[in-house]
Amino acid sequence: MQLVSVDVGGTHARFALVSVAEDGAIEMGEPSTLSTRDHASFQTAWEHFAQQQGGALPPAVAIAIAGPVGGDVIRFTNNPWIIRPALIREKLNVERFTLINDFAAVAHAVACAGDEHFVHLSGPDQSLPDGGIISVLGPGTGLGVAQLWRKDMRDYHVQATEGGHVDFAPLDSIEDAILARLRQRHSRVSAERVVSGPAIVDIYETLAAMERRAIQQLDDRSIWEWGTSGADSLAAAAVDRFCLSLGAVAGDMALAHGAAATVIAGGLGLRIKDSLLASGFASRFCAKGRFQNLMSNIPVKLITHPQPGLLGAAAAFKREFS
Repeated sequence: MQLVSVDVGGTHARFALVSVAEDGAIEMGEPSTLSTRDHASFQTAWEHFAQQQGGALPPAVAIAIAGPVGGDVIRFTNNPWIIRPALIREKLNVERFTLINDFAAVAHAVACAGDEHFVHLSGPDQSLPDGGIISVLGPGTGLGVAQLWRKDMRDYHVQATEGGHVDFAPLDSIEDAILARLRQRHSRVSAERVVSGPAIVDIYETLAAMERRAIQQLDDRSIWEWGTSGADSLAAAAVDRFCLSLGAVAGDMALAHGAAATVIAGGLGLRIKDSLLASGFASRFCAKGRFQNLMSNIPVKLITHPQPGLLGAAAAFKREFS
């Protein structure tokens, strides 16, 4: 079985040709990453990928989408594209398709990826459990959250969520200041406003204001680069603060889900692996008052597969149509 796997986020749309063997093994071709702002619609991005592949694509597609996938019109949370499911077969010239939330796709990837695709972050250093709930979350253009429920290694269920939009809960005076800054622009501040790639700008500018520094108008890419490399001490402090907040939010999700394990994912999560390991991420994950002992017994992993969204979308298609 051959198909096109697609992972559409706020900033990038990733495409890959995928083959699914009779034994269920998924083999993925070289991914192509396109900028969403360089294409007027999903269809024009699809046509661009088709041209890259010589013009012909398999008549099947799995699409992971950064946002809810229900309804007659699908709108992306962080880019202006829309998809009308009723027109997919006609517009893309396919016979079969599946649509899935992007972090639900990542949860499918967590379910089928081997131990070699995970790095230990905190808690017991052991493989992901064969049963129970695994919270899957990660920062990118937004903050994705999903649940993976395993009955055993073969039987599992994925639940998409919009958990990134729960209220942000500050835990100290610095996060109080971040919240106050964000409230100047947003009537409601969600976790995604603090724990996502673009949020590093507000964290950095809050820290600069606290130190009465002149605020440099930097983009998020520059702050991430300077902070993770150690080239700028304030940017490094912003990255460390981001890791603390991510740890707190990840712990909240694990509590809410009743998780037996947690997996951090997303392209940004992978890029800041070393920062996460060196930060207070683990202590913030566990800092849940009376439940600290419970939290310290939850293994937390980082998925290192280079394209979990594409892998997971293909896995979801396989489960639906095999």
